[in-house]
This record gives sequence, C-alpha cells and structure tokens, in this order.
Amino acid sequence: MNDDSAALVALLPHRPPFRFVDAVDAHEPGTSVQARYRVRGDEDFLAGHFPGNPVFPGVLQLESLAQAGAIALLSDERYAGSLPLFGGVEEARFRRMVKPGDEMTLAVELERLSRRGGWGRGVASVAGEECCRARLFFVIAPAGA
Repeated sequence: MNDDSAALVALLPHRPPFRFVDAVDAHEPGTSVQARYRVRGDEDFLAGHFPGNPVFPGVLQLESLAQAGAIALLSDERYAGSLPLFGGVEEARFRRMVKPGDEMTLAVELERLSRRGGWGRGVASVAGEECCRARLFFVIAPAGA
C-alpha cells in the first residue's frame, strides 16, 4: 500500500477488527472511490459463519462498501473530520459468496451530498465477478458527535 493509500484508509474512524478497507486504488474527493479488502480467513466471525465453510457475511460486504464510500466523503475538505453513519440501504443484491482469500474490489460513486447526508451506489466484486451491489444512504454527524 502506498503512502497516499495508507493516508486515505486512515481517514476512516474504523479500526481493526472492524475496518474492511485495506487499500485505495483511486479516488475523487466527494465523488468516487475504488478500494480493496482481502478476506484473510482469520476473522473471528468466520468461525461461526459457517463452521467448516466460512463465508464473508453479506452485511459486512455492505459495510465494506460504506467504509469505502466514507473515504470518498472524508477526503473532501468540506466533510473532513465528520462522522458518516449508515442511514439505510436500498436495492441490496448479493450475487456470489465471498470466501477467505478473496479480495473484494469496492467501487462507490456518491450521488448526492448535502451538509447533513447523502446517497451513494456501490458495487463489490471479486476477480471481476460481482458479489454485492446496493444504494447506500448516509447521515453526516459533526466532528466529535
């Protein structure tokens, strides 16, 4: 991961074990991001989802997209230091399982932004094969909220 990528990932308020973005490959502040997360296989929740057949949960695929989208938002100086929170999800679809060793590519386009929130569309894929897509609604809390 290059220095720019590390600095962009560091914008997230999330920390391991609940950070689901490893690197940023491209971004346009306030507009879009392309990032990556590799499912290592040692994540604690995989032991129970499912024993002997670990699958990265769909809700965490959505969380990965939301975190990637947060990087696009937080890299925009107008929103620096704010806290983007999930407000809702629409049109979520899951198309393939994500397993340990898979690297998800997370592409998010922000559709509308205001001072208080916005919408984005995200697609997660593995090796060019779509695994998750959704429209994400987020609320922007002020810094320190």
